[in-house]
Amino acid sequence: MADLSGVPYATIRKFESSGNISLRQFLMLYETVGDLKKVKELTKLSEPEYKTIEDVLRHA
Repeated sequence: MADLSGVPYATIRKFESSGNISLRQFLMLYETVGDLKKVKELTKLSEPEYKTIEDVLRHA
């Protein structure tokens, strides 16, 4: 896992025992075992619901 992900073996062992890991290293591990595309989808910007101040006021 360490070789595939680029996360040091000691960090993986620490993560397994304590649950503590940096977000960057967690994502490196997740990319190795899972589908990081699903995580990337969560961060995509969506179309704004309101485009003008009038839209906002109309729905207030």
